[in-house]
Amino acid sequence: MLRLLSLFICCFLFISCEFNSQDKRNLKLSDQFKNYWYSGKAEITSYELNQARYSEMRKGEAVLIYVTEDFLPDEQVKANKQNSNNISVLKLNSTKNFITGIYPYSIMQSSFYPLNGEEHALKLSASIQEWCGQVYLQLNNRKNFQITSHSYFQGEADKDFSVNKTNLENEIWNKIRVEPDSLPLGDFKMIPSLEYLRLNHKPFKAYKCHGEYYTDEDFNVYMLQYPELQRELKIYYSRTFPYTIEKWEESFPSGFGENLKILTTTAKKKQRIRTEYWNKNSNKNISLRDSLDLN
Repeated sequence: MLRLLSLFICCFLFISCEFNSQDKRNLKLSDQFKNYWYSGKAEITSYELNQARYSEMRKGEAVLIYVTEDFLPDEQVKANKQNSNNISVLKLNSTKNFITGIYPYSIMQSSFYPLNGEEHALKLSASIQEWCGQVYLQLNNRKNFQITSHSYFQGEADKDFSVNKTNLENEIWNKIRVEPDSLPLGDFKMIPSLEYLRLNHKPFKAYKCHGEYYTDEDFNVYMLQYPELQRELKIYYSRTFPYTIEKWEESFPSGFGENLKILTTTAKKKQRIRTEYWNKNSNKNISLRDSLDLN
Protein backbone atom coordinates (compact mmCIF):
# COMPACT_ATOMS: atom_id res chain seq x y z
CA MET A 1 0.00 0.00 0.00
CA LEU A 2 2.81 2.37 0.92
CA ARG A 3 4.55 1.54 -2.36
CA LEU A 4 1.35 2.33 -4.32
CA LEU A 5 0.95 5.62 -2.45
CA SER A 6 4.55 6.61 -3.24
CA LEU A 7 4.04 5.73 -6.88
CA PHE A 8 0.89 7.87 -6.99
CA ILE A 9 2.69 10.85 -5.44
CA CYS A 10 5.56 10.56 -7.91
CA CYS A 11 3.15 10.40 -10.84
CA PHE A 12 1.26 13.42 -9.51
CA LEU A 13 4.44 15.45 -9.12
CA PHE A 14 5.57 14.47 -12.61
CA ILE A 15 2.23 15.50 -14.15
CA SER A 16 2.29 18.76 -12.18
CA CYS A 17 5.81 19.53 -13.39
CA GLU A 18 4.82 18.75 -16.96
CA PHE A 19 1.78 21.03 -16.69
CA ASN A 20 3.81 23.87 -15.20
CA SER A 21 6.53 23.51 -17.83
CA GLN A 22 3.90 24.06 -20.53
CA ASP A 23 2.50 27.15 -18.79
CA LYS A 24 5.83 28.83 -18.10
CA ARG A 25 8.97 29.47 -20.13
CA ASN A 26 12.47 30.07 -18.94
CA LEU A 27 12.36 33.84 -19.48
CA LYS A 28 15.54 35.47 -18.17
CA LEU A 29 15.62 39.26 -17.94
CA SER A 30 19.09 40.71 -18.44
CA ASP A 31 20.58 43.46 -16.28
CA GLN A 32 20.39 45.69 -19.35
CA PHE A 33 16.66 45.03 -19.59
CA LYS A 34 16.11 45.67 -15.87
CA ASN A 35 18.13 48.90 -15.90
CA TYR A 36 16.05 50.25 -18.80
CA TRP A 37 12.56 49.08 -17.90
CA TYR A 38 12.70 49.28 -14.08
CA SER A 39 14.09 52.82 -14.00
CA GLY A 40 10.75 54.33 -12.94
CA LYS A 41 10.19 55.91 -16.36
CA ALA A 42 7.97 55.16 -19.33
CA GLU A 43 9.12 55.21 -22.94
CA ILE A 44 6.87 57.41 -25.11
CA THR A 45 7.20 57.58 -28.89
CA SER A 46 5.15 59.73 -31.28
CA TYR A 47 4.54 58.78 -34.91
CA GLU A 48 3.34 60.51 -38.04
CA LEU A 49 0.29 58.48 -38.99
CA ASN A 50 -1.28 57.95 -42.41
CA GLN A 51 -4.36 55.87 -41.70
CA ALA A 52 -6.48 54.06 -44.32
CA ARG A 53 -10.20 54.50 -43.64
CA TYR A 54 -13.21 54.44 -45.99
CA SER A 55 -11.07 54.01 -49.15
CA GLU A 56 -8.98 57.12 -48.42
CA MET A 57 -5.84 58.02 -46.49
CA ARG A 58 -6.16 60.15 -43.36
CA LYS A 59 -3.36 62.11 -41.68
CA GLY A 60 -3.06 61.78 -37.94
CA GLU A 61 -0.84 60.93 -34.99
CA ALA A 62 -0.03 57.72 -33.14
CA VAL A 63 1.69 57.25 -29.80
CA LEU A 64 3.17 54.13 -28.18
CA ILE A 65 3.59 54.26 -24.40
CA TYR A 66 5.59 51.41 -22.85
CA VAL A 67 6.06 51.03 -19.10
CA THR A 68 6.48 48.24 -16.54
CA GLU A 69 4.05 47.92 -13.65
CA ASP A 70 2.77 45.46 -11.07
CA PHE A 71 -0.35 43.58 -12.11
CA LEU A 72 -2.92 41.77 -9.98
CA PRO A 73 -3.22 38.21 -11.35
CA ASP A 74 -6.87 37.63 -10.39
CA GLU A 75 -8.48 41.03 -10.95
CA GLN A 76 -6.09 41.65 -13.87
CA VAL A 77 -5.67 45.36 -13.16
CA LYS A 78 -2.79 47.51 -11.97
CA ALA A 79 -1.71 46.84 -8.38
CA ASN A 80 -1.61 49.85 -6.05
CA LYS A 81 0.60 48.10 -3.50
CA GLN A 82 3.56 45.76 -3.74
CA ASN A 83 2.78 42.12 -3.03
CA SER A 84 4.61 38.86 -3.66
CA ASN A 85 1.62 37.64 -5.69
CA ASN A 86 1.80 40.56 -8.14
CA ILE A 87 2.99 39.89 -11.68
CA SER A 88 5.39 42.31 -13.33
CA VAL A 89 4.19 43.21 -16.81
CA LEU A 90 5.36 45.33 -19.71
CA LYS A 91 2.32 47.44 -20.55
CA LEU A 92 1.75 49.03 -23.93
CA ASN A 93 -0.84 51.74 -24.41
CA SER A 94 -1.19 52.49 -28.12
CA THR A 95 -3.21 55.48 -29.35
CA LYS A 96 -4.29 56.81 -32.73
CA ASN A 97 -6.07 60.06 -33.61
CA PHE A 98 -7.18 61.03 -37.11
CA ILE A 99 -10.00 62.83 -38.93
CA THR A 100 -12.49 61.38 -41.42
CA GLY A 101 -14.20 64.32 -43.12
CA ILE A 102 -16.00 66.32 -40.45
CA TYR A 103 -15.60 63.89 -37.58
CA PRO A 104 -12.63 62.51 -35.58
CA TYR A 105 -11.53 59.01 -34.64
CA SER A 106 -9.85 58.16 -31.34
CA ILE A 107 -8.47 54.64 -30.87
CA MET A 108 -6.68 53.13 -27.89
CA GLN A 109 -5.38 49.61 -27.36
CA SER A 110 -3.70 48.19 -24.25
CA SER A 111 -1.72 44.99 -23.80
CA PHE A 112 -0.25 43.63 -20.57
CA TYR A 113 2.58 41.19 -21.22
CA PRO A 114 3.89 39.13 -18.25
CA LEU A 115 7.58 39.13 -17.40
CA ASN A 116 7.41 35.95 -15.32
CA GLY A 117 7.57 33.56 -18.28
CA GLU A 118 3.86 32.99 -18.90
CA GLU A 119 3.15 32.40 -22.56
CA HIS A 120 0.52 34.99 -23.52
CA ALA A 121 -0.55 38.50 -22.60
CA LEU A 122 -2.61 38.57 -19.41
CA LYS A 123 -5.08 41.11 -20.76
CA LEU A 124 -5.90 43.11 -23.89
CA SER A 125 -8.39 45.92 -24.39
CA ALA A 126 -9.40 48.27 -27.18
CA SER A 127 -11.79 51.19 -27.49
CA ILE A 128 -12.79 53.19 -30.56
CA GLN A 129 -14.67 56.49 -30.37
CA GLU A 130 -16.09 58.48 -33.27
CA TRP A 131 -19.22 60.55 -33.80
CA CYS A 132 -21.35 57.58 -34.85
CA GLY A 133 -20.71 55.89 -31.49
CA GLN A 134 -18.17 53.80 -29.64
CA VAL A 135 -17.07 50.18 -29.26
CA TYR A 136 -15.09 48.35 -26.59
CA LEU A 137 -13.43 44.94 -26.63
CA GLN A 138 -11.55 43.17 -23.84
CA LEU A 139 -9.68 39.86 -23.58
CA ASN A 140 -8.77 38.29 -20.24
CA ASN A 141 -6.31 35.40 -20.15
CA ARG A 142 -7.79 32.86 -17.76
CA LYS A 143 -8.50 29.13 -18.31
CA ASN A 144 -9.37 30.19 -21.86
CA PHE A 145 -9.37 33.64 -23.42
CA GLN A 146 -12.47 35.33 -21.99
CA ILE A 147 -13.90 37.99 -24.33
CA THR A 148 -16.19 40.90 -23.48
CA SER A 149 -17.50 43.00 -26.38
CA HIS A 150 -19.72 46.09 -26.47
CA SER A 151 -20.74 47.92 -29.63
CA TYR A 152 -23.49 50.12 -31.01
CA PHE A 153 -23.49 48.22 -34.34
CA GLN A 154 -26.25 45.72 -35.05
CA GLY A 155 -25.11 42.16 -34.45
CA GLU A 156 -22.20 43.35 -32.27
CA ALA A 157 -24.03 44.60 -29.18
CA ASP A 158 -23.18 43.03 -25.79
CA LYS A 159 -21.35 39.71 -25.95
CA ASP A 160 -19.43 37.49 -23.56
CA PHE A 161 -17.73 34.36 -24.87
CA SER A 162 -14.48 32.40 -24.74
CA VAL A 163 -11.98 31.13 -27.32
CA ASN A 164 -9.06 28.73 -27.10
CA LYS A 165 -5.67 30.21 -26.31
CA THR A 166 -3.51 30.99 -29.30
CA ASN A 167 -1.15 33.65 -30.66
CA LEU A 168 -2.26 37.26 -30.23
CA GLU A 169 -1.20 40.01 -32.62
CA ASN A 170 -1.53 42.64 -29.90
CA GLU A 171 1.11 40.92 -27.76
CA ILE A 172 3.62 40.92 -30.65
CA TRP A 173 4.38 44.58 -29.93
CA ASN A 174 5.38 43.64 -26.37
CA LYS A 175 7.30 40.52 -27.37
CA ILE A 176 9.52 42.56 -29.70
CA ARG A 177 10.61 44.65 -26.73
CA VAL A 178 11.10 41.69 -24.35
CA GLU A 179 12.21 38.67 -26.40
CA PRO A 180 12.16 39.22 -30.17
CA ASP A 181 13.68 35.76 -30.75
CA SER A 182 10.38 34.24 -29.54
CA LEU A 183 8.27 35.78 -32.33
CA PRO A 184 6.27 33.05 -34.13
CA LEU A 185 7.56 32.13 -37.58
CA GLY A 186 6.20 30.04 -40.41
CA ASP A 187 2.51 29.08 -40.60
CA PHE A 188 0.28 29.28 -37.53
CA LYS A 189 -3.01 30.74 -36.34
CA MET A 190 -3.30 34.16 -34.74
CA ILE A 191 -6.03 36.49 -33.46
CA PRO A 192 -5.55 39.82 -35.33
CA SER A 193 -5.35 43.12 -33.48
CA LEU A 194 -8.51 44.15 -31.63
CA GLU A 195 -8.44 47.46 -33.50
CA TYR A 196 -8.50 45.73 -36.88
CA LEU A 197 -11.29 43.33 -35.89
CA ARG A 198 -13.58 46.11 -34.66
CA LEU A 199 -12.87 48.67 -37.39
CA ASN A 200 -13.52 46.06 -40.07
CA HIS A 201 -16.33 44.15 -38.33
CA LYS A 202 -14.53 40.82 -38.56
CA PRO A 203 -15.44 37.77 -36.44
CA PHE A 204 -13.34 37.39 -33.32
CA LYS A 205 -11.36 34.24 -34.02
CA ALA A 206 -7.89 32.97 -34.91
CA TYR A 207 -7.02 33.25 -38.61
CA LYS A 208 -4.38 31.43 -40.62
CA CYS A 209 -1.23 33.51 -40.56
CA HIS A 210 2.36 33.44 -41.81
CA GLY A 211 5.20 35.09 -39.92
CA GLU A 212 8.58 36.11 -41.33
CA TYR A 213 11.63 37.92 -40.02
CA TYR A 214 14.21 39.80 -42.11
CA THR A 215 16.46 42.85 -42.03
CA ASP A 216 16.00 46.09 -43.99
CA GLU A 217 18.88 48.56 -43.85
CA ASP A 218 19.18 49.60 -40.21
CA PHE A 219 16.06 47.76 -39.01
CA ASN A 220 14.82 44.31 -38.15
CA VAL A 221 11.41 43.66 -39.69
CA TYR A 222 8.73 41.30 -38.44
CA MET A 223 6.01 40.61 -41.00
CA LEU A 224 2.60 38.96 -40.57
CA GLN A 225 0.42 37.92 -43.51
CA TYR A 226 -3.24 36.86 -43.25
CA PRO A 227 -4.28 35.32 -46.63
CA GLU A 228 -7.99 35.13 -45.78
CA LEU A 229 -8.08 38.79 -44.75
CA GLN A 230 -5.76 40.04 -47.54
CA ARG A 231 -3.88 41.77 -44.76
CA GLU A 232 -0.18 42.31 -44.12
CA LEU A 233 1.58 43.94 -41.16
CA LYS A 234 5.26 44.95 -41.06
CA ILE A 235 6.86 46.21 -37.84
CA TYR A 236 10.30 47.85 -38.16
CA TYR A 237 12.37 47.87 -34.97
CA SER A 238 15.96 48.61 -33.97
CA ARG A 239 18.45 45.77 -34.35
CA THR A 240 19.85 46.10 -30.82
CA PHE A 241 18.39 46.53 -27.35
CA PRO A 242 15.99 48.12 -26.41
CA TYR A 243 14.47 47.11 -29.79
CA THR A 244 12.55 50.35 -30.25
CA ILE A 245 9.65 50.45 -32.72
CA GLU A 246 10.68 52.85 -35.48
CA LYS A 247 7.80 52.49 -37.95
CA TRP A 248 5.12 50.11 -39.19
CA GLU A 249 3.01 49.41 -42.27
CA GLU A 250 -0.39 47.71 -42.41
CA SER A 251 -2.05 46.84 -45.75
CA PHE A 252 -5.67 45.65 -45.97
CA PRO A 253 -8.89 46.20 -47.99
CA SER A 254 -10.47 49.54 -47.08
CA GLY A 255 -13.92 50.82 -47.99
CA PHE A 256 -17.13 49.21 -49.18
CA GLY A 257 -18.54 47.91 -52.46
CA GLU A 258 -17.06 49.53 -55.57
CA ASN A 259 -14.82 51.70 -53.40
CA LEU A 260 -13.12 48.71 -51.77
CA LYS A 261 -9.37 48.81 -52.34
CA ILE A 262 -6.20 47.67 -50.60
CA LEU A 263 -4.50 50.62 -48.94
CA THR A 264 -1.48 50.81 -46.65
CA THR A 265 -1.55 52.53 -43.28
CA THR A 266 1.90 53.82 -42.26
CA ALA A 267 3.38 55.22 -39.07
CA LYS A 268 6.87 56.71 -38.84
CA LYS A 269 8.63 57.81 -35.67
CA LYS A 270 8.72 61.53 -34.91
CA GLN A 271 10.12 61.83 -31.38
CA ARG A 272 10.86 59.68 -28.34
CA ILE A 273 11.26 60.58 -24.66
CA ARG A 274 11.50 58.71 -21.38
CA THR A 275 9.64 60.21 -18.44
CA GLU A 276 7.26 59.43 -15.58
CA TYR A 277 4.30 60.91 -17.48
CA TRP A 278 1.81 60.17 -14.68
CA ASN A 279 3.47 62.94 -12.67
CA LYS A 280 3.41 65.39 -15.59
CA ASN A 281 -0.24 66.47 -15.45
CA SER A 282 0.20 70.16 -14.65
CA ASN A 283 -0.27 72.99 -17.15
CA LYS A 284 3.44 73.69 -16.81
CA ASN A 285 4.12 70.25 -18.31
CA ILE A 286 2.31 70.96 -21.59
CA SER A 287 5.64 71.84 -23.20
CA LEU A 288 6.53 68.14 -23.06
CA ARG A 289 4.05 67.64 -25.88
CA ASP A 290 6.28 69.89 -27.99
CA SER A 291 9.20 67.55 -27.29
CA LEU A 292 7.04 64.76 -28.78
CA ASP A 293 5.94 66.96 -31.69
CA LEU A 294 2.29 66.34 -30.83
CA ASN A 295 -0.40 68.73 -32.05
